[in-house]
Amino acid sequence: MDEHTLAEPFTIHDTTLAPGSAATIAIPVSQQVTGLNSALALRVLHGRKPGPCVFVSAAIHGDEIVGTAVIQRLLERLTPDDLEGTIIFAPAVNIYGFVAHSRYLPDRRDLNRSFPGYENGSLAAQLAHCFLTHVIDRCTLGIDIHTAAVHRYNLPQIRIAADSPYLSELAMSFGAPIIIESPLRPGSMRALAADRETPMLLLEAGEALRFDRFSIGVGVAGVLRVLAHIGMIAADDGLDEVEVPLRSNRSSWVRAPRGGVSRRIRKSGDVVRKGDLLAQVGGLFGEDPEGLVSPLDGVIIGHATLPIVNQGDALFHIAEVEALDHAGEHADSIVEALAVSDPPFPAAPLLDEDEVL
Repeated sequence: MDEHTLAEPFTIHDTTLAPGSAATIAIPVSQQVTGLNSALALRVLHGRKPGPCVFVSAAIHGDEIVGTAVIQRLLERLTPDDLEGTIIFAPAVNIYGFVAHSRYLPDRRDLNRSFPGYENGSLAAQLAHCFLTHVIDRCTLGIDIHTAAVHRYNLPQIRIAADSPYLSELAMSFGAPIIIESPLRPGSMRALAADRETPMLLLEAGEALRFDRFSIGVGVAGVLRVLAHIGMIAADDGLDEVEVPLRSNRSSWVRAPRGGVSRRIRKSGDVVRKGDLLAQVGGLFGEDPEGLVSPLDGVIIGHATLPIVNQGDALFHIAEVEALDHAGEHADSIVEALAVSDPPFPAAPLLDEDEVL
């Protein structure tokens, strides 16, 4: 490509962006109970040079806000003048849930089970259709950012559909601690994107309604690496230096053996062996404690943060990994192992689950 070749203007909704420009766009979706319009808010960076069109989205579940912070920090680092192609940022797809601090829409529907949606359908269907029409159908790649539910924490992990060499390549370039091959759920954004042959990465990181520096740092560095890998920004994607992330296609939940108060011994990112003690759960006075042990060799990819538990509550999510010996070669935690590497973008600080922004 001639270095002097300019991109064509980019039109989205009622706005046309010249090459090397940016715009904030509000696309009407529906009316609120007040009669005022609500809108899908997008920030579009249209590069000076031609290239792919990519979307980065957050808060499709309104209380999963880590991705909003990731997008804010990406916008501080990226400029249209240095971009080849176009990026559409959607920091709060479910704006209704975002405002209400809720996972769902006001009609209690899950937006991530409502695709492809319908222009004249329910509120969830209208919003899904709007995002599909104006964002997904315009793009050749998507990165959607989620968190765990309230009172749960997820180790940053990339989830992809199985049997896709290209998605595996993109997931490797992202550089999260672990890659999970997970099934597509009907009505989800990922399933819709797969039907339309739009590759999509899903980042799970952190906890609902909280910002933590580690999750945000992994997200920012990962998106930048992917953009570098596909040639949208001039930077080294770091694949030659970054160690191969762990991979898993099987995981298991470990549940509380009794009701009471838990005392956690392990946390997300820890490498565990079958039979390792994860936590103890005792009564109100700490009496009659019962231990939880790992049912397999693997890595903890999620844990409950609320110590008050009912019998049967899911307390730990453990991914089985083939290269466990390699994972624990330098540290008992893959988070600590990542800190030893020399990434091409600023590294995320070590995980401190009590540190919030």
